[in-house]
Amino acid sequence: MSVSTVKTPIPLCDLRAQLAPIRGEIQAAIDAVLDSQAFIMGPHVAEFEKQAAAYCQCAHAVGCSSGSDALLLALMAMGIGPGDEVITSPFTFFATAGAVSRLGAKTIFVDIEPAGFNIDPGRLESAITARTRAIIPVHLFGQIADMDPILEVGRRRGVPVLEDAAQAIGSEYDGRRAGSMGIAGTLSFFPSKNLGGIGDGGMVVTNDAALAEKMRVLRVHGAKTKYIHTVVGGNFRLDTLQAAVLSVKLRYLDRWNAARRGHADTYRKLISASPIAANVVVPTELPRRYHIYNQFIVRSAIRDRVLEVFKSRGIGTAVYYPVGLHMQECFKDLGYRQGDFPETEKACLQTCALPMFPELTETQQADVVEALTAALK
Repeated sequence: MSVSTVKTPIPLCDLRAQLAPIRGEIQAAIDAVLDSQAFIMGPHVAEFEKQAAAYCQCAHAVGCSSGSDALLLALMAMGIGPGDEVITSPFTFFATAGAVSRLGAKTIFVDIEPAGFNIDPGRLESAITARTRAIIPVHLFGQIADMDPILEVGRRRGVPVLEDAAQAIGSEYDGRRAGSMGIAGTLSFFPSKNLGGIGDGGMVVTNDAALAEKMRVLRVHGAKTKYIHTVVGGNFRLDTLQAAVLSVKLRYLDRWNAARRGHADTYRKLISASPIAANVVVPTELPRRYHIYNQFIVRSAIRDRVLEVFKSRGIGTAVYYPVGLHMQECFKDLGYRQGDFPETEKACLQTCALPMFPELTETQQADVVEALTAALK
């Protein structure tokens, strides 16, 4: 079969396939909000917060307008501001460092470990200074960072750990859910996430009652009582419509995550049996982890050839992320240079995502691996 052969297109993520079997439940949830006309902070928000907190093994959940705003809200409640330093990974979505910068604090990057793409705990302590006020490990692609050594460094140095779990709801580390181990965890409900809404949405989960209360005030312009503002906050509310839809979808999340894990196993088996097994690195499920595969990321020295072949065959793919945050124009004032974070830079050049969604079929996966073989053999 030639490289240019195009079969039925295979999307990177198929949200229509997810909607089809639960469309009636989703429509009923939407209709309930329409009937109530309680579009802002309606009762569905509090109900979803209660459900999500229990799911994440936390006492409190504060719904907000996006995963990006969840990071901003949590850092505001933690008192992060000018003169402070916050440590995180340069291999992540922009929002992780963007929230730090928006508050006037300085981002300090620490390189990743190559097997899981998460921040390397062994490099963490040397990055801590007297100005360090938080550590943000990012649970990238659905697998939790190595939290015990990260938490130990934080405890020993008196630095709180804020988990960026935007891609990891339902993932586990020794049975502990993403977001439940640090001072708080931030979630994203962007539509393509394992638990995705029908627009933007986010949440902060925590076991710290005082922090949760601060965030509830901050998300409504700093007003605990309407029109009485004790602090300057923002408009970070979770839309009632999103909360209603997410409550429906949350009931299916474990089933969907299990399906993703099954697809990951299938990919590994198909690739290991192919002639290009030695030319591609597949995701590793690290010890003590329960990986929920928000993305299935493969690594190849000729990644761009894979992108070309997939495009020619109508197979969805994406590069997460093509440029490390330390090399982004907006962060040039941090003073980092090419070569400062070699593992991040290598991942930016070598990785891409294969189609991954719960409804993916084995036939589709076989076609994906056939295209991968054509690109790499």
